[in-house]
Amino acid sequence: MHTKMKAAAVLGVVTLALAGCTSAAPATGGGSGVKQDEDAVLEVWTRTTPGSASEAATIRQVEAFTEATGYKAEVTAIFDDFETKLAQRAGQKDLPDIVLNDVSQLGTMQTQGILREIDLKDVENSKDLSPQALEAGQAVDGKTYGIPYSAQANALYIRSDWLQKLGLKAPTNWDEMLEVATAFTQNDPDGNGQADTYGLAVPGSTKRGYASWYFSNFLWSAGGDFISGSGDEWLPSMSSDEAVEATTWFRDLQCKAGVIQPGAVSMDTPPTNETFESGVTGMYVTGPYMMPRFDKVLGADKYEVVPMPEGPKDDSVLAEGGTVYLMAGSENEKGQTAFADWYISPEAQKFGMEGTEAFAIQLPVNEKVDIAEVRDDARWQTFATAYKESGHYAPTIPSWTPVRQMSADTINALLADCSLDVEEELTKLDGKLTAELLTQGILKQ
Repeated sequence: MHTKMKAAAVLGVVTLALAGCTSAAPATGGGSGVKQDEDAVLEVWTRTTPGSASEAATIRQVEAFTEATGYKAEVTAIFDDFETKLAQRAGQKDLPDIVLNDVSQLGTMQTQGILREIDLKDVENSKDLSPQALEAGQAVDGKTYGIPYSAQANALYIRSDWLQKLGLKAPTNWDEMLEVATAFTQNDPDGNGQADTYGLAVPGSTKRGYASWYFSNFLWSAGGDFISGSGDEWLPSMSSDEAVEATTWFRDLQCKAGVIQPGAVSMDTPPTNETFESGVTGMYVTGPYMMPRFDKVLGADKYEVVPMPEGPKDDSVLAEGGTVYLMAGSENEKGQTAFADWYISPEAQKFGMEGTEAFAIQLPVNEKVDIAEVRDDARWQTFATAYKESGHYAPTIPSWTPVRQMSADTINALLADCSLDVEEELTKLDGKLTAELLTQGILKQ
């Protein structure tokens, strides 16, 4: 089915489903038209692996919410086919009350009509949210449809023992990064006498858009962007001088310097993580959520975390995080609002950062919370500073997923085939992005 027709069909199905949800009973205080019951148990969906430490952290957090507010809630962890299962529940006229999902999904979920608008006046703690977090919760119409509760930004993980072995320092800019990556690749930093190490770990797969997700750190620090604009007016930007410069430099890491691990073009994050912790790669740009794993598998004494090396423009890095979405059709809207409000309270933010294995809160979004008061680990401050000073969220448009996927396809192809012309491929990409922005109704005229 044509993309535009498919999007319209999906939206129509979801809208009809929600119409059935919200007209089931007369309104008795709820804005949705659904009969309200403050004793109704809140069904909370979280996009994470069932049985994982992340699920356990979320359950612990939600249990604390119930204890603090009296509202009952139950957690369901889903990772595989999350979006499909959510659409099925919409079709059954039975959405969960709360969804904890990536901030990048706001545009898609809002366009599908499955979210209810949030009045920030009802969310008392929203006044203490960081400006970045507040903006990330807004759709193209300027209205709030999500409450970010946890943030994360990327930094550079680097093998400190390899630096010491080769007499090097952690890089602070792209030129130094290339020098260190080359030394890690050519100078046997692990001392085993074999040419089996590489400078930079790269998840270059097209799966879920990983190639562009990772590349965004370099694109933004070069002053480029996938698309540029605001509100409902956007233009493709991948053929700009800045984007061409960033793409050429990133591609040359593979095609000229040869400092990226073999097979990167078919790797998503799990196998890429393994290259760093097993001693195949010496640098990796990623978020704070990897520290507990690397501390355990590799050892905290083997690596350090430093700010992202500065690009031609600045040291911008990808900012992401979790968002509380209040789903349409709930019979306990007061409970929904209380959930969002408590999740971003200083109490909840601090509680969610406690522990050593997995965290309900990565970096706090409430500006009253100082991460140093909770975690006695300077590496967390590196990430907090990166988020506050250099964090760059993907733009909130009706659907970011196709933009990310199209860009990933092009970046992946350039890494896989060194004979392709960068400018030509990026110009083709801009043509595809133009059509996508037109389909979404946000192409600047």
